[in-house]
Amino acid sequence: MKKSISEIKETLLNTKTESEKIKELRQDQRKGVQQLLQSWDRKMEFQKRQEEEWERMLSYERALKNKGKFQIAGIDEVGRGPLAGPVTAAAVILPDNFYAPGLNDSKKLSEVNRNKYYSLITAEAAVGIGEASAEEIDEINIYEATKLAMLRAIDSLGQQCDALLIDAMTLPVETEQISIIKGDANSISIAAASIVAKVHRDTYMKKLHEQYPEYGFRANAGYGTKEHLTGLKKHGPIKEHRKSFAPVKIYLEE
Repeated sequence: MKKSISEIKETLLNTKTESEKIKELRQDQRKGVQQLLQSWDRKMEFQKRQEEEWERMLSYERALKNKGKFQIAGIDEVGRGPLAGPVTAAAVILPDNFYAPGLNDSKKLSEVNRNKYYSLITAEAAVGIGEASAEEIDEINIYEATKLAMLRAIDSLGQQCDALLIDAMTLPVETEQISIIKGDANSISIAAASIVAKVHRDTYMKKLHEQYPEYGFRANAGYGTKEHLTGLKKHGPIKEHRKSFAPVKIYLEE
């Protein structure tokens, strides 16, 4: 006797490979069964692509581990472009058994997925956060402030690193480091750091919004949106504004 559609659906939910059961189901000409199989095939293909992408994004970590480097920190920053708030960096050392398919550059993820991965990373990995304030950015420039935030993130880890994977930066440290262009799309460790830095900074800017709602920080995270510029023109800059950045400097001079 043939299984019901609901029974077949349950079977497919618990089947991860092309088994004999699947081969038998492919002979079942019922429309409902064939639709379930098409859906299962798409799911398996999606999972396969995610697994291949995961493997690709582990290439730098694997190469370092083959050299005996096991404490590998991925480092990334967020917040170079905003007119207000700190530049924030994260350093992340992922455990060997860490697996989170779909983890990628924080800019490619929805807020819901960023928060999901953030919870997973902070629960399982060693994480360090570093910031450079708006005042420091004005004093030493955004590029140097970014390096400062990254160095603080490494210090915040509280443990020795064997190697650093850094998104498009070189740091003044003796630890072996690899600077990777578009590192958050090419290294799992850097992608994890990009997510931690992004969620941490966004949370900070949402709290700042509660103090200064007129600038719209909750929605714009300090970037120069129309709402932010309107608030800046009407109320002027606050301590968290980067006074060396042209749009802010204009309103200081008025």
